[in-house]
Amino acid sequence: MAYKITAEECVNCGACETECPVSAISEKDDVRIIDSAKCTSCGSCAEACPAGAIAAG
Repeated sequence: MAYKITAEECVNCGACETECPVSAISEKDDVRIIDSAKCTSCGSCAEACPAGAIAAG
């Protein structure tokens, strides 16, 4: 199941984007978003998020 970023909690630091091995994360409207079609559910982004804004599915 693809990971999702909670927009209210995202601080737009970019830590998740640099950790994603498949480049599934991008910036839109001052928050990061995860492309569910690209996400492999590895969890690297969630581990890197200092705000705890990323969770499975």
